[in-house]
Amino acid sequence: MTDSSPLSTLVPGSPVAPGGSPLLTLDDVRAARERIGDAVLHTPTTISRTLSAMVGANVFLKFENLQFTAAYKERGALNTLLMMDKEQRERGVIAASAGNHAQGLAYHGARLGVPVTIVMPQTTPQVKVYQTASHGAEIVLHGEKYDDAYAHARELEQERGLTFVHPFDDPRIAAGQGTVALEMLEDQPEIDTLIIPIGGGGLFSGMGTAARGLRPDIRLIGVQAELYPSMYARLNHVDMPCEGDTLAEGIAVKQPGEFTSGVVAKLADDIVLVAERHLERAVSLLLQIEKTVVEGAGAAGFAALLAHGDRFKGRNVGLVLCGGNIDTRLLANVLLRDLARSGRLARLRIRLQDRPGALFNVMSVFNSLQVNIVEIYHQRIFTTLPAKGLITDIECELRDRDHLDSLVSALRKAGYQVTMVELA
Repeated sequence: MTDSSPLSTLVPGSPVAPGGSPLLTLDDVRAARERIGDAVLHTPTTISRTLSAMVGANVFLKFENLQFTAAYKERGALNTLLMMDKEQRERGVIAASAGNHAQGLAYHGARLGVPVTIVMPQTTPQVKVYQTASHGAEIVLHGEKYDDAYAHARELEQERGLTFVHPFDDPRIAAGQGTVALEMLEDQPEIDTLIIPIGGGGLFSGMGTAARGLRPDIRLIGVQAELYPSMYARLNHVDMPCEGDTLAEGIAVKQPGEFTSGVVAKLADDIVLVAERHLERAVSLLLQIEKTVVEGAGAAGFAALLAHGDRFKGRNVGLVLCGGNIDTRLLANVLLRDLARSGRLARLRIRLQDRPGALFNVMSVFNSLQVNIVEIYHQRIFTTLPAKGLITDIECELRDRDHLDSLVSALRKAGYQVTMVELA
């Protein structure tokens, strides 16, 4: 049955619907919530006392990483599927995605009996291919980059008579994502600021529309990774590169949507950028303090608080932990790097003389301060030192930064040349 909601007649990609009416409204988001019902989890929104004290603001966390596919993308995917007519559902849908959109569409397509085809770049990690295929989707691997997969998906759309489901540039998708804000503001009405991750802009468009419709005075702040400032650059009319390996791959979008750009431009009070070190720190703190796993994009809101804390002092800030799909090895690296930045894990480069007892003597300094040694690396050949000299890198565990400073001071007092191997 064809859905009679106003959104079913709108053309994705245009700033307004035919006749000049808004492309997305609070009523559309409310209709999406009724449509979705309990097929998507109403995730909790709770205050974090520890994070609040850390940044000087009241921090409310929305745990969208608790969805079945561990991401909010289910909401928009399901809303879009439910708004299609019977013929479209029977023919099936297609999307280009290597991430959460693919899994959300595949999962709810299987639930509804809708055939789903997902085109992924050939470079997609096997774990993501497997996770999406496990929901019953047909996987087509094509091209080296997302753009290649996207182009091929549009070709298959025509060849097979499928319906393409865009990951963000569609008002039906945005309406579904907007249900996140409805839940947040109902559960925690004191929230006066929302910090919302922006990739293509679908989440911000939906949440911003719902929040501003309910509370005209609410502050809406978007956040992007410094390496992919596409929406920031577009709305500020500046040319900025969008490239590099960001931890926030879920919002690493080079070209934001046409429809979403119009909505974000209208609603956003500002867009802030966050560096990789802030994203890493946010992922680590959320795991250590809140005991919850988030991917880089899911931690972007808290990263904005860490990077731009003065702007949010004393406010009631709502953050969306929008996804929890992070590779375990990558997560381990992030945690170890955070230990290094905090001074609890360090690598010291020490110059020694190549003679018996040299290593034993330097170890005695570590032992005197009760420093645990993790790894030792000796380098005699590939060094600029004289033949009788050597470099030793020692990885060690410490209590905190003060403990590390005490160790370095003791080594230098004992006559050793010591340098810290720093992280970027």
